[in-house]
Amino acid sequence: MTDAPLLKLGLPKGSLEESTIDLFSRAGWKIHRYTRNYFPSINDPEITARLCRVQEIPLYVQDGVLDAGLTGKDWILETGADVVKISDLVYSKASNKPARWVLAVAGSSEYTKPQDLAGKHIATELIGVAKRYFENLGIPVKITYSWGATEAKVVEGLADAIVEVTETETTIRAHSLRIIDEVLSTNTVFIANARTMDDPAKRRKIEQIDLLLQGALRAESLVCLKMNAPTDKLNAVLDLLPALNSPTVAPLQNGSWVSVETVVGTDIVRDLIPQLRHVGAEGILEYALNKVI
Repeated sequence: MTDAPLLKLGLPKGSLEESTIDLFSRAGWKIHRYTRNYFPSINDPEITARLCRVQEIPLYVQDGVLDAGLTGKDWILETGADVVKISDLVYSKASNKPARWVLAVAGSSEYTKPQDLAGKHIATELIGVAKRYFENLGIPVKITYSWGATEAKVVEGLADAIVEVTETETTIRAHSLRIIDEVLSTNTVFIANARTMDDPAKRRKIEQIDLLLQGALRAESLVCLKMNAPTDKLNAVLDLLPALNSPTVAPLQNGSWVSVETVVGTDIVRDLIPQLRHVGAEGILEYALNKVI
């Protein structure tokens, strides 16, 4: 055990907070938060965790206030922070798909493409990215910072369009807005300070965290299936089974039966189990995985 924590780790506070803590839990790190305290405890003496706004983490990591952290690709681009990207971690509060920053207008408006907004007023929190987007298209617009409730700006007549982040488009549709273009696709990114990565001990810790977080994310889309099958039905069973490598087949005490174990995607298991039962598999067990490395 070290005398002081080895790594200063920034965790996103806000919309990504719960899903991030859940991901770390599945990876093996239990994080406990305290009321009105930005310094949660973590069951690893080599790590000290800090909850920060996701927008602030890139610059904190760049400046060495944090050794590493989880933030959004969007906020790295927005701040222009000079950080080392360790990996993409595609998860969010609502799904395991990248979020999108979209250009949206009132559903009843005449605007159908970005060019229609020339000379108009755009509200967004992502000022820098939005400016570069319109500049690249050669469209002159007025862009102002939105301090929240961005979707309502169009409804209230405070802006002609917005650039806003969405995962499911639920809030966009709830405000009767219409998306006319995608500005940026974004996801959570694990980043580190460049000098931190030159420290062998800290680099090993960061690589350990990344390995297990990736393993926990990968396990979300997989389950393990275990079953028994008559030896004369084995080929029919194996023909139905995709696998990361190849299924494990082991003889049972009854020589006419074998045990089969494999890993399959959660998207196919619902249809696969009845098919396996139909070709002769019995005692089929399905169980969740914590990590797949």
